[in-house]
Amino acid sequence: MSQKPPAAPGTRNLITDVPGLRVGQAQDLAARTGVTVILPDDRAVAACDLRGGGPGTRETDALAPENLVEAIDAIVLSGGSVYGLAAADGVVSWLGARGRGYGLVNRPGVPKSPVVPGAILYDVANGGDRDWGEEPPYRRLGREAVEAAGLDFQLGTQGAGTGAMAGVLKGGTGSASILAADGIAVGAVVCVNSFGSVVAGDNRTFWAAPYEMNAEFGGLGAAGLSARPDIWDLAKADPQARMNTTIACVATDVILTPAQAKRVAIMAQDGLARAIRPVHAPFDGDVVFAMSTGLRPLEGGDFTIARIGALAADCLARAVARAVYEARPWAGTGVRCWRDLPVI
Repeated sequence: MSQKPPAAPGTRNLITDVPGLRVGQAQDLAARTGVTVILPDDRAVAACDLRGGGPGTRETDALAPENLVEAIDAIVLSGGSVYGLAAADGVVSWLGARGRGYGLVNRPGVPKSPVVPGAILYDVANGGDRDWGEEPPYRRLGREAVEAAGLDFQLGTQGAGTGAMAGVLKGGTGSASILAADGIAVGAVVCVNSFGSVVAGDNRTFWAAPYEMNAEFGGLGAAGLSARPDIWDLAKADPQARMNTTIACVATDVILTPAQAKRVAIMAQDGLARAIRPVHAPFDGDVVFAMSTGLRPLEGGDFTIARIGALAADCLARAVARAVYEARPWAGTGVRCWRDLPVI
């Protein structure tokens, strides 16, 4: 009996391997901050799950399955703490000018209302130039990011991960994808600014090592994994403990209801637990969005939902490691990166 080919990353190994999705990014290197926008080709069903103790979000209540709006127009991940919430304003303006959004009243002269949920991470104490007065750059960065949306985008010190730190190492933006044997596509994009460490001990082995595919973050294997109770290795020190959050979006091309998307978001959070230690702490603001581009029928009911959630968790774990693996220091700084760790 012939066997189906195993699941494998998509051509790009990015969330944009999910048909119907593009991603755009923009950054302000002087301010050490940036924005990442996930842009569906058409309105998409979405949901979110919040696990961190200090989240910063926009329009997440609109995603509840009992509420009126059943689809979104974009999702925004941003640095900048509360200032970064304004990034969605730039995206809303760009979408509205192009007639995209929710049309509550469908008549001439009444603009549509783009629905753009978002989440922020805290990067405003990383030494960047914050002398912006009453004009923080985030609305501009949001507009630049959505204008730049395409199938290819860079990882590491890019987009909303520009100013991020993962424990004591440079954090960043990561992404990964998986194409199942039956054609289901799942992907993840994440901006890693975690309190917890993404590596085991003081070596280079990622906690996500068991999920790595095709040596996408170094190919070191999992032999170096060793978890010790109450020892957090390269997590942030106490004085920095409130400067955290990992924000992410997972996506699939399978048609989902809002309630089903919510279950996928809940399951996908396990990817953070597989890749970061500890995670979901009182001073983290961890948020995971889930999105469906709705281009493939749902076959198999709840069993397929379980598969999608499990694949999304694996993708998210891989994306976390890729974010830190690809991160580079800010220009002129000695910020510690994964590549600086000793080879053991």
